[in-house]
Amino acid sequence: MKPEDFDLLSKLVRERSGLVLTPDKSYLLESRLMPVARKVGVKALDDLVVRLRGKADASLERLIVDAMTTNETLFFRDTKPFEQLRRLILPGFLERRAAKKHIRIWCAAASTGQEPYSLAMCIKEEADKLKGWRVEIVGTDINIEVIERAKAGVYSQFEVQRGLPIQMLVKYFKQIDGDKWQLGNEIREMVKYSEFNLLADMKPLGQFDIVFCRNVLIYFDQPTKSKVLDRIADQLAEDGTLYLGGAETVLGVTDRFEPVPGERGLYRPVKKK
Repeated sequence: MKPEDFDLLSKLVRERSGLVLTPDKSYLLESRLMPVARKVGVKALDDLVVRLRGKADASLERLIVDAMTTNETLFFRDTKPFEQLRRLILPGFLERRAAKKHIRIWCAAASTGQEPYSLAMCIKEEADKLKGWRVEIVGTDINIEVIERAKAGVYSQFEVQRGLPIQMLVKYFKQIDGDKWQLGNEIREMVKYSEFNLLADMKPLGQFDIVFCRNVLIYFDQPTKSKVLDRIADQLAEDGTLYLGGAETVLGVTDRFEPVPGERGLYRPVKKK
């Protein structure tokens, strides 16, 4: 790929999504954008770039950004966060929110829905303790195509075999069209999905008690990480919890959060003095 073509594409992706692509990641552009090229009827990336340099085409730009921001996901990814939710986080909110009986959870960068649906299944498994409670789960992603897939709740045999315990597959899914599995309505209806860009104003989303923003910040530069974390802090309850990925940290990025002692990947808002 020509350096000037890489610069054009990486600049577009960065401005629209915050995703930083360094020259050593040019292979990602090539592997992810060839399907886009075919979709719009051109044979090579060079032709795609020529079209991009032509008249403004918002739909083409959107296809390119969507292709580059689709990240890998799986059910109960890393398992530990969900164990922490059951063991530590939910019991704490059951005590502190006893009067309100209301918890809001946000899954940022929800992709095709495996993370928010894993949370929904966790909540469902705790139904006896949460009787009379309202638990809202909001899943957002910049990519409208993956959001539509998440809403449908249909997954391949390969996808349900990745991280999903067999007992939950049997309990909450039904097999359709041979090797496809669909989540039952009771779990799907627990999650509300919408398109959202993490670079945008988060105020319209409202306040949350728990935020999952895992394996997203690693793709941003330092100033963007700081902005996103500070905006999340503005939307998180004072006694709320932030989940980050195992390779992510708030240290040296923002002073709005601090690690939860002894719990990897968990952070809490720093109390205002």
